[in-house]
Amino acid sequence: MENFKKFLNEISRYKVINEININDVRNILRSINDYFYTNYENIGNTFILDNYYEYFSDFHKFWEKYHKEILNPTVNVKKCEQVSRILNELYLKFGEKLFLEIYDIKNIEKEDICKIRYFSASQDFRGSRDITKLIKIYKNDPSIFDKNIIYKNPEDFLKNIGITSLSQNDKRVRFAKISAELLIKEGIEPFDLLKKYNNDISVLRNVLVNNKGSGFGFKKADIFLRDMIVLGVWQNYKNFDIVDVASDINTIKVALRSGILKTEVPLLSSFLDIFCYQYNLIDNYNALAWRKVWEIWKINFPNSCIESPSLIDYLIYRIIGKEFCNENLYIYKCDAEDHIFKWHSSRNKTCQICYKLNGVRNHARIIKKILPCMDEEGYLAIQNNEFVSGENALLPGIKECPFVNICNPKDKDFIKFNPPKSISILGKTGWESSKVRKGEGGGGLMS
Repeated sequence: MENFKKFLNEISRYKVINEININDVRNILRSINDYFYTNYENIGNTFILDNYYEYFSDFHKFWEKYHKEILNPTVNVKKCEQVSRILNELYLKFGEKLFLEIYDIKNIEKEDICKIRYFSASQDFRGSRDITKLIKIYKNDPSIFDKNIIYKNPEDFLKNIGITSLSQNDKRVRFAKISAELLIKEGIEPFDLLKKYNNDISVLRNVLVNNKGSGFGFKKADIFLRDMIVLGVWQNYKNFDIVDVASDINTIKVALRSGILKTEVPLLSSFLDIFCYQYNLIDNYNALAWRKVWEIWKINFPNSCIESPSLIDYLIYRIIGKEFCNENLYIYKCDAEDHIFKWHSSRNKTCQICYKLNGVRNHARIIKKILPCMDEEGYLAIQNNEFVSGENALLPGIKECPFVNICNPKDKDFIKFNPPKSISILGKTGWESSKVRKGEGGGGLMS
């Protein structure tokens, strides 16, 4: 706390009564920049990502030590119980399929999808890898996913699956090589992993996470393990309930807005979250919050509860988070008649009022986007969603988000909390490449 106190004392020297001169502005900005975004010789090192890195700044040292105390994330048990009851109602009304939908693998063998998912899960930054495209790549040339070939030339693997243009390529190469190395060392294919570790999901999860450098943290391991169970690739498993909801911006967003996860202050910008301490903290607490929802569900409704918290993931991430809890109710204004109306699609270019009244297609433009749950006409977005009215709708007939009575979005004190963002530690646009010494000027990110 002392280094933050020293910074505040530095800033407080400039007392503004009526006016401030330009020289004071210069000095204040320099003090802010020096404290938050510059370092110096012998500033010290931090240990992260299995290595030592020089501190980015004095604020970095402060943030590393106090970020948890400042944010103070907590899991709200009362809200978790409310959410668990909603999930149980959805289960009883729409069935287990709502929690088991992932993607179609009808035209590929189980051993093959296991291989594809094993090597792609650790590369799946922010859901950037389309599994259907990876399946097509595999069918065109299965040798691309051969463990021995990947180990010898991981760069070629990344090129073949089309991710060399994405960020953090140095990490991706290492992930591919070390993931292949584990299989070669054990003399197995990905499909054999469960049997190798006595069909115990918990043991296998720890093996993947402890294989340092493979990219399998708990989140990526949980995604891979969940998919193998849900898709029926593996049978006769045990301890599947150890697998968590794979935390991401959508599941975090829903957790914050529903209130099952709370912080003392709104989350900070990623420009202040040096080395991603906030992001990782909220990531972990989000998994704890959804696990608590599942635990309460299991206690109160043991006969209608899904077998693992990870099965909540598809509903919360893909449907509620990406579709319902998104600003996809559009307010339009007609250019000709000044009509104002709401619509479910951003692709519309026509004033629907003019068209309805006299068949004229006057041009209309979007003037605002809002959450469907915050407006009386939000049903327009919900009812026209593919998960509600599509050919394979999972929630047919609903008119509002299932969580609307938990979040209470129409209340005047409702806050549309946003999930955290992160800046990578490594890579061309990461913190490590952004360092600069005090007094030298410059530094920072450029994309």
